[in-house]
Amino acid sequence: QVRLVESGGGLAQAGGSLRLVCIVLESPFTIETMGWYRQAPGAQRELVAQVTPDGSTAYAESVKGRFTIAREFPKASMHLQMNNLEPEDTDVYYCKAMERISTTAIRPYWGQGVQVTVSS
Repeated sequence: QVRLVESGGGLAQAGGSLRLVCIVLESPFTIETMGWYRQAPGAQRELVAQVTPDGSTAYAESVKGRFTIAREFPKASMHLQMNNLEPEDTDVYYCKAMERISTTAIRPYWGQGVQVTVSS
């Protein structure tokens, strides 16, 4: 079964950096768009950044200029480099991967989430 392995969360000071990594395991099909989302208690899950198969990216307005997402080929993985962290970035971050299983079917997979905490 497809699994997403997330790493890189933890505690950072304001102005510091963290690097989130997501690796897709056991996928016999093509992984297309991948992204990172975050969700605060009682809130909707919010797109932080995503990268499409052609390398194009999209970012939430609040992280533009501070976060950078990139896909790593040929393996199905990506990273999110988070610089100039702010306390408002504190949240649980989830990796999402879209798996193409046929020409007409695509399936989303989610990681279990990693905690990012930014102090001061």
